[in-house]
Amino acid sequence: MNRKQALKTIATGTMASISLPALSHSDGKEKKLKGNINHSVCQWCYSSMPLEELVIAAKEIGIKSVELLQPNEWAVAKKHGLTCAMGYAASFGLNKGFNDVTLHEQLLKEYAINIPKAAEAGLENVICFSGNANGLSAEQGLENCAKGLDPVMKIAAKYNIKVVMELLNSKVDHKDYQCDHTEWGVKLCEKLGSEQFKLLYDIYHMQIMDGDVIATIRKYHKYIAHYHTGGVPGRHELDENQELYYPAIMRAIVATGFKGFVAQEFIPSSKENKDKLAALKAAVMVCDV
Repeated sequence: MNRKQALKTIATGTMASISLPALSHSDGKEKKLKGNINHSVCQWCYSSMPLEELVIAAKEIGIKSVELLQPNEWAVAKKHGLTCAMGYAASFGLNKGFNDVTLHEQLLKEYAINIPKAAEAGLENVICFSGNANGLSAEQGLENCAKGLDPVMKIAAKYNIKVVMELLNSKVDHKDYQCDHTEWGVKLCEKLGSEQFKLLYDIYHMQIMDGDVIATIRKYHKYIAHYHTGGVPGRHELDENQELYYPAIMRAIVATGFKGFVAQEFIPSSKENKDKLAALKAAVMVCDV
């Protein structure tokens, strides 16, 4: 599933060098990750690679999860001792979601089928979306989402699965997406009042929409179940060519007591799979604080 259809033009160029510790010591032994961050990676960013190949490569880096997988793909990660930290549970794309009351019946049906499957597969989180506003006010969008999600929460509670809504930017990549500010997502969390509903704080997207990333994380961390990364601007490597300082952001996340996953969701600049995996290794090291 190509979840980022809006990103059709990928900038080309040589991958910038990164002044960071190598993954291995001079004696050739792999450097162990610190264990403060549970690392994950989003499959769609490496769609040129067979899923199993990505899973094996991720495991070698020390990544514990390959995510944004369909239910029929969860077993591939599990086969190699990894999990899917954020799974799909509905067939609609990003622009169709719980703010559309005409979709509530179908969404409930799909989550009712896939939440038990997620629990059986050992997953803890499934993703959901607000959908595009399509003229809805922020208030009406909240009401519609709460109405549609309420019966899903009952199923999620039964199986101890979190349903997690992703925060996306509506300025660059996802025009008209309704859940495009952290505070809107927090209001939805408060309206639902369920521990089974949380937010996916995408650092790339929220830097574009809100900025003030570290302060936002500190303020709203109890509503956040998952994080995504990406360089700003352009959603490429977490290197010196982008404006965010990820080690400080990761330290802020760790300081909140967060025990979930941080997933790499940047688009590698290179078209070569070996270079993509090198970029993934480097990003993991940037975030391994």
